[in-house]
Amino acid sequence: MKYRRFGKTEVSMPVISCGGMRYQYKWEDVPMDAVPAENQSNLERTIHRALELGINHIETARDYGSSEMQLGKVLPGIPRGEILVQTKVAPTRDPADFLSTFEKSMNYLKLDHVDFLSLHGINNRELLEFSMRPGGCLEAARKLQREGRCRHVGFATHATPDIILEAVSSGGFDYINLHWYLVNDLNWSSIEKASGLDMGVFIISPSDKGGKLYEPPDKMIELCRPLSPMQFNDLYCLNRSQVHTLSCGASRPGDFDEHVKAVEIMDQSRDTVQQIEKRIRLEMDRVLGSEWCARWTEGLPHYVDVPGEVNIVEILRLWTYAKALDLVEWGKMRYNLLGGAAGHWFPGNKVPVDNIYSILPALVNSPFEKEIPGILREAHEMLDDAPRKRLSQGGE
Repeated sequence: MKYRRFGKTEVSMPVISCGGMRYQYKWEDVPMDAVPAENQSNLERTIHRALELGINHIETARDYGSSEMQLGKVLPGIPRGEILVQTKVAPTRDPADFLSTFEKSMNYLKLDHVDFLSLHGINNRELLEFSMRPGGCLEAARKLQREGRCRHVGFATHATPDIILEAVSSGGFDYINLHWYLVNDLNWSSIEKASGLDMGVFIISPSDKGGKLYEPPDKMIELCRPLSPMQFNDLYCLNRSQVHTLSCGASRPGDFDEHVKAVEIMDQSRDTVQQIEKRIRLEMDRVLGSEWCARWTEGLPHYVDVPGEVNIVEILRLWTYAKALDLVEWGKMRYNLLGGAAGHWFPGNKVPVDNIYSILPALVNSPFEKEIPGILREAHEMLDDAPRKRLSQGGE
């Protein structure tokens, strides 16, 4: 395994992290004796496999159901200096609730401290305010840090770029967990800002939210040769020095294998990755036109400023990569979370196909004002399916 300095934390972080949201038994708290022995055994084998590979960063969250409790059966048996543990607690209106939830996490984990504590899901302005206001949850987390209950404080986010950049620019955090990869470059300015402030940068879900690359379409397989799409995306991210680690949400011990193969060739991969990226960009230009690929985000408002809170930016992003790269199943997985199913984790609404012209006022600053209504209709026809659930709600 390779390691990078995780910003101002000075922690030597493995470039692949062991995410804790896929191997647990349930997405809600259950008694430990309700957990099947095979499920617990699989979790423990996954953790030990990660450690064998040098992946010593274990990441979980209070919102990951039985994950913390099940980890509490294995982590205390590992020498504490050999693991880096991160949990995440959602910001709340009353910081006392945040602190109470943190204590529940620690009781489950059976540790006296965590190395990293994230404010989980600063996804909108209300949650940003709960976090940042005087006496808010960030101050509560810093109090825990002074008490030795956590070593470093960061935040995890699925927010629009403006909110992420504001949270980063506050200078209040040591690190950030956020989305950024080939099919989502909207947060690069936040990564650059975080790098300038010497924050650790942790990329969330590059293989799943980054394209469902464990089930890649034939087109992506061909475009990414001689790498697999998953290897290419890992290296696309890690070839940027501003990026420190990628989450692997392992469901079983073998889920690390493809990522490890990418890390093994990381130092010799730059030319290959650049050639693959060029091939992908040329194909996108061929399918969609170079002007669209270069400018599609220009002048588009965030969903909160669109009539009906239609999430135009996300819909066009999904359409862009689904149409150009055949990432249709990924697009369906994401598109059908819109409309309330995922709450503030994937906010906004689908295309209002019966009243699409209601959103025209939101397009006046786009160079593609006239084309976008038709594109949105096409996106809906391509991607609309039965409403999906987030993984935490029992989705796939």
